Amino acid sequence: MSEFLLQPDVYKTGCCNNLLGLLENVWIHPNHFGRGTYYLLSGFGNYNGGVRFFSTFKRHVDSGGRVVSFFGGSTSQRLTSAQLVERLLDCGCEVYIVNRKRLFHTKCYGKTADTENNLIVTSGNFTGVGMSQNVESAIYLDTEATAHISFRWSDLEQSILQQRWDIYRPALADRQAPAWSLLFDEYEERIGLDETQFMTMVIILGHSDTARINADPGTVQGRGTQYFWLSKDCYDFFPPLTVLNERGYKTTNSCLINLHYVELGIVDRGSRVTFEAGNNVDFRFGTPKYRHTKLARPGDLAVISRISEHDYEIRIVHSGTPEFSILAPYAITFIGHQGKRIGYLSNDKLEQEFGIHLPTPQEFNSLPTSESTDPD
Repeated sequence: MSEFLLQPDVYKTGCCNNLLGLLENVWIHPNHFGRGTYYLLSGFGNYNGGVRFFSTFKRHVDSGGRVVSFFGGSTSQRLTSAQLVERLLDCGCEVYIVNRKRLFHTKCYGKTADTENNLIVTSGNFTGVGMSQNVESAIYLDTEATAHISFRWSDLEQSILQQRWDIYRPALADRQAPAWSLLFDEYEERIGLDETQFMTMVIILGHSDTARINADPGTVQGRGTQYFWLSKDCYDFFPPLTVLNERGYKTTNSCLINLHYVELGIVDRGSRVTFEAGNNVDFRFGTPKYRHTKLARPGDLAVISRISEHDYEIRIVHSGTPEFSILAPYAITFIGHQGKRIGYLSNDKLEQEFGIHLPTPQEFNSLPTSESTDPD
């Protein structure tokens, strides 16, 4: 059935809340791996935009299917990242880069197999923020709807390739080819965060988040990795999740950040954030320094602020306090089935309402540090 949505959680006519959900329904949930072709057309793309789907693409290609993608490219603007293209190529996808931003600004996704043609037309780019958090609209057209307008993905693919555009096809074997000059490096230090990325996440903690925090040393309850479980819609809140741990098609994607624990007064350099694309499909935010500290209980708030690309600050706000009453209403999105909620506000808003000063990147670098010792 066709459907329309306006994210994040603004309006929907079907079952999906965001573009991520639509893409999951087209590419993942039917489980018809190896059948037909998946298509991606996007003016912009970065690594975290594809984290949810890399293992799916690889499994589809390994089973005999195709994944065809077209992205915008530029030598002077941040359109599509080299990290995204590398990973897509490593999964066996076909990648084309169109060297004209003003011309290639479309965002379309879908699948074709036999007489089936599913199409998503959206304003959302293939980026972490475009998947769920940006205000984007999307309309999904099922096979009946695409047949009514005589749409076929194979025809669209051939029409694009026949245009007199500057289209490049990068290959992993030739990193000196012109195509790679059209891609930006997500790790390049000169590239800073957009002002909209200086955000604070607020999350109401559950028992699984705090069990090891309240456990005594040496007890069974204190074993395992200490982390906070986050929503699967957090791609844009973290750096590129390019640290891979592949077990078959159940890929784990991670990144390392610097985390300042306000209550403890230390910065954990090398704290791990993990997204499990093939298992639980959620983010796990490593908080090893909280283990055994008794600093948080179920129902408390964790407040996580992004200071720079890899620098974050975390504090616990206890339930029943005036600060909790101010911040808890921002946690508006339910995750899981036990009343756990998550949400965001700007860092400026946090400082105004909470009456605190978040450190600048320079101040952050002067804080006392500690190396992470928690197991992966």
